[in-house]
Amino acid sequence: MDKKFTVGVIRVLTSDDPEFVGMHGRFIEEHYPGIRCVSKCIPDQPEGIHSHELERIAVPKIVETAKSFEDVDMIIVSCADDPGVPEVREALPGIPVTGGGETTAALALRYGEKIAVLGIVDYAPKAYLRMIPPEKLVAVGRPEGVNSTLDLMTPEGRESCFRKARELKEMGAEVIALGCTGLATIGIARDLEKDLGIPVIDPVLAEGLFAYFEAVRRQG
Repeated sequence: MDKKFTVGVIRVLTSDDPEFVGMHGRFIEEHYPGIRCVSKCIPDQPEGIHSHELERIAVPKIVETAKSFEDVDMIIVSCADDPGVPEVREALPGIPVTGGGETTAALALRYGEKIAVLGIVDYAPKAYLRMIPPEKLVAVGRPEGVNSTLDLMTPEGRESCFRKARELKEMGAEVIALGCTGLATIGIARDLEKDLGIPVIDPVLAEGLFAYFEAVRRQG
């Protein structure tokens, strides 16, 4: 690709640390050549989104943040529940928009017939329910003691993720779809794969793959 394809990445967890805000964008850039990411976080959402109420509050902020990007070729809402994705598509009809949910669900279907979701809530993200047939969605698991993205960033939270993932495999999972981009933030997918011996779909890597496809498609 001659010109870098520029992606606006929206983080739904508020932070004043530019290194943290840009983490998902850098992960995408490292894995997909020709992609340039510009990252922003929404305001006043210090725990991110881990309930339907927090999502309701966040959606208008996500739309406004999406509108604030200049000269981007695509927008990614880096959250596995795809909050605000339909609304951003409506507000910015000329720009491709996706999120961590629909991209992860699509890849999970490629890797197994029995899919389990490992996340920070007790319900599956909307796109997973919409895209994965009920008979293929074998379980939804939340690690003990994990109630928000912040809990994942502790040694106890990480170990709890391993315990829950092992339970999900015992329940018949052939592939695990991570249900929170915070699990990508802590870089756990590869370690889980080594531990479990089954595919684990990282939502940020999934987002980036779809951005890369869009970039190649744009090149014609």
